[in-house]
Amino acid sequence: MAVARVACRAQLGLAAPLVQVEVSLASGLPAFCIVGLPATVIKESKERVRAALTNSGFSFPAGRITVSLAPAELPKEGGRFDLPIALGILLASGQLRGRTPGETRREFYGELGLTGELKPVRGLLLAAVHARQHGHELVVPCGNAREACAAAPRQVRAARHLLEVCAHLSGASPLPTLSAREEDMAADRDGGMLTGVDLADVRGQWLAKRALVVAAAGAHSLLLIGPPGSGKTMLAQRLPGLLPPLAESEALEVAAIAAVSTGGFAPGQYGQRPFRAPHHSSSTAALIGGGARALPGEVSLAHLGVLFLDELPEFARVALEALREPLESGTVSVARAALRNCYPAAFQLIAAMNPCPCGRLGDAAADCRCTPAQIRGYRGRISAPLLDRLDMHVEVPRLVASEFAAAADGRILTTATAAEHVARARGLQLARQGCCNARLTDAGIQRWCRTDELAERLLATAMARFGLSGRARQRVLRVARSIADLADAPLVTAVHIGEALRLRCLDERGATAPSAPCDRPPA
Repeated sequence: MAVARVACRAQLGLAAPLVQVEVSLASGLPAFCIVGLPATVIKESKERVRAALTNSGFSFPAGRITVSLAPAELPKEGGRFDLPIALGILLASGQLRGRTPGETRREFYGELGLTGELKPVRGLLLAAVHARQHGHELVVPCGNAREACAAAPRQVRAARHLLEVCAHLSGASPLPTLSAREEDMAADRDGGMLTGVDLADVRGQWLAKRALVVAAAGAHSLLLIGPPGSGKTMLAQRLPGLLPPLAESEALEVAAIAAVSTGGFAPGQYGQRPFRAPHHSSSTAALIGGGARALPGEVSLAHLGVLFLDELPEFARVALEALREPLESGTVSVARAALRNCYPAAFQLIAAMNPCPCGRLGDAAADCRCTPAQIRGYRGRISAPLLDRLDMHVEVPRLVASEFAAAADGRILTTATAAEHVARARGLQLARQGCCNARLTDAGIQRWCRTDELAERLLATAMARFGLSGRARQRVLRVARSIADLADAPLVTAVHIGEALRLRCLDERGATAPSAPCDRPPA
């Protein structure tokens, strides 16, 4: 009896536990058995491995072949185990000689074609992250090389065929490392950035632009309310350009979430802030995560980036209510009968909606015929608890013809200029409290959002006049702290509180008419 062991890793949520592929050859009637909780795709690998070995010039051993995927209680799925199984058979049968994979701390991944070619597999970036932590070498298909290099550029070796891997193990033709892929990743990253998207393209809407800058500075959530064609989507699409670049650890975390999703990881988007804009017909599982394999949803795919929900009232109410917990905690737990995965979900929510079902309410140039009951029913699709968790809600009125000409006084707010202010404000927050203002706890608000006496009186008056809840009060203070950081002010004053209150137009409607839109550039 001969036994061989080859290392690989499974994928379970955002974890990549090590799996030992043990292959045993014994005499007896021909049989090929795979044990260790394999999924159907792994059970089918018997035929792929048999054909790949035969068509690559190897002989398939006669007798009883037992493949054990240890640990046995860990569920395994995917075609990544094809290559380790084939190598285990070759090592156990003596057709492949040299140092065993276990002795050299190597991990092998790849789905086998019937002729022996290596095909890419899903979620390999997670395995590369864990392999780098343990100092293991990775042998992967060429189609996964750039993905693996994002996490472990100096430990990845890529192969196109089973024969190349065998030559590498025997020492006849070692596979080169792919450290030079770092430069390719940087080039792809630059090429993948959106071009021609600048805040200067949005004419007028100075209050909405100011709200966008404040939202970027403190990672706040924002609701844009206005008629169709007023620029709500344009504003949301320009928010990622205002945010600071991701740190290396953050970029790996974002890439790892994308790697385990159904869409997979795109090397050209590595290091970019995600921008997710799901359709309003998306289900709760699509937004939050779920399915038979408990995959991440849009809230996790937008981690450290922007989640844009256009036509917010058109989303299913149960899907919107499911956003409440991730907005507060920054994480989401997807539980199913057989497994439970926890994903990060520190996203920045930007939502847009019309003022009424027809979208013409308050527009002097259009005739709105929606009844008060229809308007209440339309806005009532967004519950008070969810609305209470939004930091800002701003009106985006329809533009007049004169605003499509040159900007007033020749002042244009560009993405580059706004991004500088945002970066400086973010730097102040990280140096002071170690997180963005939107993530401040109640204790952090009490410590870092100190106000003067006039500001405290103004906030108390607003709470009594507008009926603000305790949660809304804390969010006003967070937004005011971000406004103060943009002004490089150490203390939150009445001016900052007043602007933060102005950026909550739905609160004003509860007591008085909304203030007139700002038609001048911010000072």
